[in-house]
Amino acid sequence: MSFQIKSFQEYKDNYKKSIENPESFWEEIANNFVWKKKWNNVLSWDFSKPEIKWFEGATLNITENCLDRHLETRGDKTAILWEPNDPKEGVIKLTYKELHSKVCAFANVLKNNGVKKGDRVCIYLPMIPELAIATLACARIGAIHSIVFAGFSATALASRINDAQCNVVITSDGSYRGNKTIDLKGIVDDALESTPSIQTSIVYKRTGAAIEMKANRDVWWHEELEKVNDQCEAEEMNAEDMLFILYTSGSTGKPKGMVHTCGGYMVYTAYSFKNVFQYEENDVYWCTADIGWITGHSYILYGPLANGATTIMFEGVPTYPDGGRFWEVVEKHKVNQFYTAPTAIRALEKQPIELVNKYNLSSLKVLGSVGEPINAEAWHWYDDNIGKNNAPIADTWWQTETGGIMISSLAGVTPQKPTFATLPLPGIQPVLMDAEGKEIETTEAEGRLAIKFPWPSIARSVYGDHQRYKDTYFSAYENKYFTGDGALRNKEGQYRITGRVDDVIIVSGHNLGTAPIEDVINEHDKVVESAIVGFPHDIKGNALYAYVILHDGVEGNDTLRLEINSQIADSIGPIAKLDKIQFVSGLPKTRSGKIMRRILRKVAAGEHKSLGDISTLLNPEVVDEIINGVLV
Repeated sequence: MSFQIKSFQEYKDNYKKSIENPESFWEEIANNFVWKKKWNNVLSWDFSKPEIKWFEGATLNITENCLDRHLETRGDKTAILWEPNDPKEGVIKLTYKELHSKVCAFANVLKNNGVKKGDRVCIYLPMIPELAIATLACARIGAIHSIVFAGFSATALASRINDAQCNVVITSDGSYRGNKTIDLKGIVDDALESTPSIQTSIVYKRTGAAIEMKANRDVWWHEELEKVNDQCEAEEMNAEDMLFILYTSGSTGKPKGMVHTCGGYMVYTAYSFKNVFQYEENDVYWCTADIGWITGHSYILYGPLANGATTIMFEGVPTYPDGGRFWEVVEKHKVNQFYTAPTAIRALEKQPIELVNKYNLSSLKVLGSVGEPINAEAWHWYDDNIGKNNAPIADTWWQTETGGIMISSLAGVTPQKPTFATLPLPGIQPVLMDAEGKEIETTEAEGRLAIKFPWPSIARSVYGDHQRYKDTYFSAYENKYFTGDGALRNKEGQYRITGRVDDVIIVSGHNLGTAPIEDVINEHDKVVESAIVGFPHDIKGNALYAYVILHDGVEGNDTLRLEINSQIADSIGPIAKLDKIQFVSGLPKTRSGKIMRRILRKVAAGEHKSLGDISTLLNPEVVDEIINGVLV
């Protein structure tokens, strides 16, 4: 790959070119890949519709770029290095040749089970090699994968299957997480009671748990493989054909299925991976995310494999069997680039420092952070103890919707600054908007972060609901993509993300919309109304605080709190459970009936002495009651 930036001056030159002539800039990058047919137009776009097309007229298959083209020169190189939940189980290494063979074989299994180009396939698997294999097999035959994180509940899984109208689901009998075993097949069975589009469930044997296989629907992965060979030609896809749908929480109830397409997504994830992490040919790269999230799609699978990298997949959790697990893996595999979330860093910071110091971390050349802005204390702990002040930290800002990293230092090449994502990648044109919706021209500024020009991996739509895509991302500011984040820019032009400005809270790196959780709480027969806000949390960054109004005569107690959390876990998943539930007689509302969440956030954060003007409230007296009953 000839697109690696090696100096700050080179970054500045590339950035200038990417802004002055984006089409020729991206065309040059795209020429590094294998295309079945070249494009007749690099870019056409109109944010008012919104409609974005990259590399129009080109055809390709992303798996040929991630697998086939490496076979001659890197066939025996490790593509995926799998580290199991229990270190006693033993590592699995798949070379590019082996991965290619397994992907082609499973692609044939999918075809045997009626899957064809354009069909949607739901994947609900733990972090095992088969998750990567199934994902790439879908792409191989032009089926659209919709991976659902295997921590979501049956209800959440069913809603995603139904929205995408998937006809096949791929799962396993169970999964391991730390010292727990989770009944994935049972969750899928519950979900499939209300998913009429599913015809087949392909089940991988992971735990060996006793499960029920439903005749004419459930088939075993290993038995299906016996019926096929490993020869499968890659389907020719248009650059703008759908590659995958990935659901993200919205600030309104229904999750949004973000649509990513084949050509632009491939080009941008490969380009950003190579430059942010400064990957070199024989490096071992480890992103600790789950492939159920966009980070795993872009920076465990597609970005690394398109570069012929060795990428680690990790099944476990940071603290099992003990809090030194991450560092044990780094030492064992001589990891060079390590990419994780601030939540994990904060949790490991609390562990005894001996659990870090007993391992040799000298192989680390680059550290990365993803999911939310990293706080200064965690940044310095990471820098001092893990990087030994010798491994630059790339604090990456991006979203499910952006497909790839948008603002970040390029490790060791461009300046880094604690708590700042720093500079935009080439091709990314961020702007800050003021309260009147005007672009702030001064370099030093604070406002709402928007992007004024398309980049190749931007999501193209919300599946089945293009109007929602337009309303959510392109209606706030004319001809601009609105990120939903606030940011400040310093005199060097570096960006610091200050947090969400809509009703989405980032908890442990996961975007959680408040509306769907409130809907679940309000379904409880003892609840009248609820409001959720985030409050600062030492480990998670933010945690969820609920203010709940009960029916007259109902007593709020710990039993009811457990019931509410249990209902949330069943409906959405354990990641959405509330840390604090305060029962109140009313919520602070404006005269138009809007809940003043600003006040609730301040109270939850213990900042009730600086509430500002509350005279416009319909019921200002409720504020004192809430402050007096606040949970510590």
